[in-house]
Amino acid sequence: MPELPEVEVTRQGIAPYLDGQVVQELILRRAGLRWPFPDGLAQTLEGRRITHCGRRGKYLLLHFEHGTLIIHLGMSGHLRMLPPGVPVEKHDHVDLVMQGNAPNVLRFTDPRRFGAVLWHAQQDGPLAQHVALRGLGVEPLEQGFDGKLLYESSRNRSAAIKQVLLAGDIVVGVGNIYCSEALFQARINPKTPAQRISLARYEKLAQAIRQILAAAILKGGSTLRDFVQVNGQSGYFQQDYFVYARTEQPCRVCGQPVRQIVQGQRSTFYCAHCQR
Repeated sequence: MPELPEVEVTRQGIAPYLDGQVVQELILRRAGLRWPFPDGLAQTLEGRRITHCGRRGKYLLLHFEHGTLIIHLGMSGHLRMLPPGVPVEKHDHVDLVMQGNAPNVLRFTDPRRFGAVLWHAQQDGPLAQHVALRGLGVEPLEQGFDGKLLYESSRNRSAAIKQVLLAGDIVVGVGNIYCSEALFQARINPKTPAQRISLARYEKLAQAIRQILAAAILKGGSTLRDFVQVNGQSGYFQQDYFVYARTEQPCRVCGQPVRQIVQGQRSTFYCAHCQR
């Protein structure tokens, strides 16, 4: 699943082509993806100007004066900017066509169809209150996220720290890949109950989360299965993994084999020697 770095890389890739542009046409090739497309969405968007592209957690936000188009890439989705006339393939479900110069087609491809295209009208109130966004925690790369926040928010949480981070209600967007990597960098065992971690260790963890997410964005995110950047290129942060998907391979720090366990139906990778 595309995580925060992949979504931010996508936002950075589409923004130069979409910011300030007018929608000429919206083409929907099916009734919906994970959820049905909003009724009358083409009429809502056509002829209207995108003011700017944003992101909240793993959601892409195309802001208009009269509302916001909310896009989630799901398990296997990606967006590309294309010139007119590029042939449509089996899993190309949505085209957002801009007026003006090519490339002017934003194409949403989603083989597994777990993605989403939603609309929040300005008249429906603050965007932050949309059902998809209202429960999200702070952004890890913005002010307000630090070790103190993690510490104070976890005092009554007995669940494992990996599960608490993935829940997304304290800090948003720290997905499975980067959570494993950040816990390794902070030398915290992913099975440790969140309430037992000290403030000092949480400060190291917050710093690790920031550093790893920022580095992943610079390297175009991770390409493991379906994700590609807007220009069709793969990300290459996976080349820098210390533990993720390295089961039984030697730890890059101590040489002991990397272990794999399942937490909440997701694989966790860690070094039992380094992360005590």
